[in-house]
Amino acid sequence: MASSTNIRHIFLTGPPGIGKTTLVRKACSELGAKSIPTQGFYTEEVRAGGKRIGFDVVTLDGQRGTLAKVGDHKGPKVGQYTVNLPSFEQLALPVVSRKPPGRAISPIFVIDEVGKMELFSQGFIQSVRKLLDQHSSTVLGTIPIPKGRPLGLVEEIRSRPDVKVVTISKDNRDAILGEILDSLHHARSGGLR
Repeated sequence: MASSTNIRHIFLTGPPGIGKTTLVRKACSELGAKSIPTQGFYTEEVRAGGKRIGFDVVTLDGQRGTLAKVGDHKGPKVGQYTVNLPSFEQLALPVVSRKPPGRAISPIFVIDEVGKMELFSQGFIQSVRKLLDQHSSTVLGTIPIPKGRPLGLVEEIRSRPDVKVVTISKDNRDAILGEILDSLHHARSGGLR
């Protein structure tokens, strides 16, 4: 990262189950307590009988829909999961595409996550690119660790000079929330150097 470039976006990465979504939700709670608006979505496991059967997309204003689940037969597949593109796009696209009317302060946009399932949506890819390119936007997001074939948009995000990628591990996940919040504060107030 060039030292003269301002960091405007913070993306968390790490292995599945390490706590990226938990940290995003904690950051949103802390930001809300400071009256800093947030807008976006996170993904949540859906379990039945002790087994993971899918994932839901949950908007920060409480709407919920299916992202992917086992057993569906219509739609793109990631492993045993079938992605429900209409449900995902109906919920995710509006909250990553625009600032809500009447808000003087632009929100921090939350995108958890930019991963294989979400990248089946061309509308999502275009919306994320547009959001990252807007000078007035700040994004808190998550991306998977590199594994297998590179994911185009994930690699774009990883290599952007205005993105800070924070790797979450078992060693740092309980103590890193303060660093994430500080980075977001600096990103919103002119950027990290």
